[in-house]
Amino acid sequence: MIIYKSPDEIAKMRRAGRITAGAIQAMLDAVTPGVTTYDLDRIAEHHIRSYDAVPSFLGYGGSRGVTPFPGTICASINEEIVHGIPSPKRVLEVGDVLSLDCGAIWDGFQGDSAVTVIVGGEPPSPEAEKLLRVTEDALDAAIAVIRPGGRLSDIGAAIQQVAEGAGFTLVREYGGHGIGRAMHEDPFIQNFGSPGRGPELKPGLVIAVEPMVMLGSHETRVLADQWTVVTADGSLAAHFEHTIAVTASGHEVLTSRTQ
Repeated sequence: MIIYKSPDEIAKMRRAGRITAGAIQAMLDAVTPGVTTYDLDRIAEHHIRSYDAVPSFLGYGGSRGVTPFPGTICASINEEIVHGIPSPKRVLEVGDVLSLDCGAIWDGFQGDSAVTVIVGGEPPSPEAEKLLRVTEDALDAAIAVIRPGGRLSDIGAAIQQVAEGAGFTLVREYGGHGIGRAMHEDPFIQNFGSPGRGPELKPGLVIAVEPMVMLGSHETRVLADQWTVVTADGSLAAHFEHTIAVTASGHEVLTSRTQ
């Protein structure tokens, strides 16, 4: 069941989104060779809690029969697509493709966002640079079609057109989702498909849109830690995400880092 949000609830989600965006920016400012993913996790948690918010991911999943997620962020490197567990043993190296996924809860409502970067020190490989650019372009294309009267599948169709049009593949098992009091609500949003199908986009709908794009095969597997999703063929992956509210005039990106 899709849960539509009132203006007051969207205001709370806007606050949660800005806190989430600030945490991601704080991590981006700290990304450098030699930093660990645990260091970035500490930065994000400190930022979130400094605004009287709560990390969304920390402890998530226990009710699903898997080990509760142990971090504030998901830090996924190279062939890791999503849900990488931060660790003091995971040291960033020059050229690593690093996805940072983070969420915050403020006054009971959630924000969720992700960004992928290449760890600096020398020029990135052309294929990695193109992968990140195309994945972010796919997110931008998806956001551009979010408006009242559109259909849910318009989002995945826009993502697919950009990603596959550039010669890349898309994760099939995972996708975007509704968001509100819970991090994952209906509807599930595929990152592929034909436009003009599914529920109508209406004001009050809030969704997290998150293309996950790979250089190689679309097949994935989950590591023994029960969380980390990797490309089955070891190819590079990238992941971008924003939380977006459908408004009467179009949409609002609640996790924008440029506000």
